[in-house]
Formats: sequence, structure tokens, C-alpha cells
Amino acid sequence: MNFANAQSYLLGLINEHASRRSPNRLDRIRAFVDALGNPHLRYPTLHVAGTSGKGSTATMLAAALTAAGKRVGLHTKPHLSSVTERVRVDGAPIAEDAFGELLEEMMPAIERVTDEHGRPTYYETLLAMAFVAFAQANVDVAVIEAGIGGRLDGTNVLQPRVAIITNVSLDHTEILGETTAEIARDKAGIAKAGIPLVSAVRDADARREIEAACAAAGAPFVSVVDEVTIEPRRGERYGQSFDVVTPEGRYELALPVLGAFQQENAATAIRALELSGDDLRPTRAQIESGLARLVIPGRMEFFPSHPAVVFDVAHNPDKMTHLVDALRATFPERRFSFVIAVAQSKDVAEILRPLIGLRATYAFTTFTDIPGREAVRPQRLASIAEELGMWGRAVFDPVEAFSIARRNAEADDVVVVTGSTFVVATLRDWWIANVVSSGV
Repeated sequence: MNFANAQSYLLGLINEHASRRSPNRLDRIRAFVDALGNPHLRYPTLHVAGTSGKGSTATMLAAALTAAGKRVGLHTKPHLSSVTERVRVDGAPIAEDAFGELLEEMMPAIERVTDEHGRPTYYETLLAMAFVAFAQANVDVAVIEAGIGGRLDGTNVLQPRVAIITNVSLDHTEILGETTAEIARDKAGIAKAGIPLVSAVRDADARREIEAACAAAGAPFVSVVDEVTIEPRRGERYGQSFDVVTPEGRYELALPVLGAFQQENAATAIRALELSGDDLRPTRAQIESGLARLVIPGRMEFFPSHPAVVFDVAHNPDKMTHLVDALRATFPERRFSFVIAVAQSKDVAEILRPLIGLRATYAFTTFTDIPGREAVRPQRLASIAEELGMWGRAVFDPVEAFSIARRNAEADDVVVVTGSTFVVATLRDWWIANVVSSGV
């Protein structure tokens, strides 16, 4: 099977399940990985769940482990430019040819599972593919980001060295519950007997649910909020320097990414690494070195230019709040020009609300619809923004919206592309191909 055929097959899964809302089913993913020989049990794993920050935290874990000389598998979602990004070994996505060949190898198992449990979903297929690829690559460890929730998420077949819940806020409420307590109860379903669960959750109701789940499961509860101190230092203008002090040591970090919230993600990753076992745990110097070279595409990703450009996949209110806080702190005297698209499944008003009061203009746009992921029409975004007291123009084509935002911005302004992974991916690819690579 070539890569194009593999992509067509996966797109068919989205169409199939979008038409009949397949529930989260651990019975199917368990049968699936069993048919594949349980590849996820052949190497140690670190399991990362949470509302926000789990992709960044997972990437930090992988960076530190790579700096320690480990062969590291990394599965995060969603991807930006290519589905191959969901299967990375030592930072490199799986090759397209290998991707197609691997899916073809998995087809007999897929057909066996389909007969008894229904066809594995797009998400389940990519997750299982990552498990198999990591086993074939003989990784020393794999870092696996959870999808939605935890209790019934496909990643909950793992028996990890450490489980992590970065934070809990309101997102996917139609699936997980309408309160932080309900959402936390679902995410805490990843707690397992004897496996430390590291949590950076601050919400009191959410924390109580996670502590209760850990107690019921016999999982040691480790609170980053209680045990770890973050001490900022003066450092790079567009990075951040700070110390992380844990019960086991002090780490002097220079993190080349924006956003104070990334400091807590780094602290969470470090505390998890300290508990990962003597055979995995990097040294202090290796953690510092790995995080100093950190790259997280589409997460507060800064490109210096005139005007400067930031790409960030803030697609829920919590992420947008973090983005706004980071922009205010990093560019206190600057004006912003936003390019925003939002998926129909999201609460547009709540996503836009953190932007109120910024010195900013807005271009509301869209992205190419895929099954189950349709965009809110730009005119509707502009209307909701106006109700919140923000002026914006509707521009259907995202590249045109980006071009208008850049053209109308002053040299010292910052253009920010956000609101959806899909619009960030589209415009980031365009930016790199047409501006960065050409040196414009």
C-alpha cells in the first residue's frame, strides 16, 4: 500500500464513523492491539493526559529522553502538516513509504477485529500504528499523548511507568461532562495500581476527583503544585529562563518557547522523569540540554520578522487564555493582528472572550473542511466577535486573510494565527514555503 492509498483508507474511516458517532470503546482497541501482538507492552511508556499542555509536555519528555541517549517514540495529536507526524522516532516522523507499508501489514488484524468489534476508528488505527512502529524500531521508551479524556481513551491500554494529567478545564464537554469535576473524573481513569500519577491540576474540584481516583486505584498521587517550585530568571528575550526545584533537585532551564504556562509543563515533565525509573531517568544536565533544544511546532511558535508572526493552536478557552497571557507578557507594548478560524464543535464566544481588551485587529477565516471537522463561517465569527466588542473582517480564504493581516500590520506589530489546528497547519506550511524558505 502506498502513502496515498493509506491516506484514502484513513479518510474513509473518518467518513464511516462520522456518519454513526462511534463511542469510545476500550474493548475494540484491546482486541486490536492483542491481534497485533500487544506491541505497546514491549517497551516502557509515559502516558500524558490533560485538557491543555499535554502535547507540549509529551514533547518535553521526549526531548529530555533523547538527550539522555534513549531511542524515543513519540505519539501526539493532532498533527499539523502530515499524518506521519503521529509516529515519530527520535524526533523524525515515519517515512511516507513506511507508513503505507505498515498500514498494509496491519490489515489482517484490522479485518479480524472488524468482524467482532466493528472497524477500528481513524484514531485507533493511528494509535495502534504508533505502537507497532515503536516496537519495530526497538525504542527504549515511548511517550504517548492521550486523546479525549482518559478512562475510555484508546491510550488507556497502556501500563506506563508514569501517568500524567497536565491540567483540567472545560473542553469536549459534550463527551466528558459539563464541570471540571466530571472532566477530571474521566481523565483520572488513567490511574493504575502502583503507577505514579503526576498532576499539575490546580482546580480544587478537579483535584479532589483525581486524588479520589488515585486512592481507589492504588496509584501514588504526585502534585506538581505542592512539590515543585518555579523560580524565573532573566534570560533570552523571546525564550524564558527559570529554575525548577523539585524534591530531588534543582534544574536551570533556558526554554526556547514562549508562554509562562510552558514553565509548568516543563516542571510537570521533570517531575515525571524523576519517577520514571533508574533505567530511564535522565540526569539533570541531560534534562537541561534536551529542553534547551526544544521545538514545538504550532505551540506559541515565534518567527521574527516585520511584522513578527506567532502560530498557536489555541482551540479552547483555556488554551486561548494561556496564549493571551503569553502575548501580553512577551510583547507588552505591541499591537496584535489576529487570523482566526474555529471549528463548529467549539464554543466560539468562550474561545474569543479572552481576547477582549487586547490592542488588536482581527481577520476571521476558515479552513478546508474534513469529515467531522467543519469550520464556523467567517461571517459568523465576525458577528460573535462584534457582540463581544471586537471588530473584525470576514475573509473566506485563509491565505488571503493572513496576507491582509500582515499587510495592514505595522512593522512592530505581531501577527497571530490561532483558533484551530487546521488553520495553523495551513498557514504555517504556506509561511515556511513562501516566506521563510525564500528569505523574504
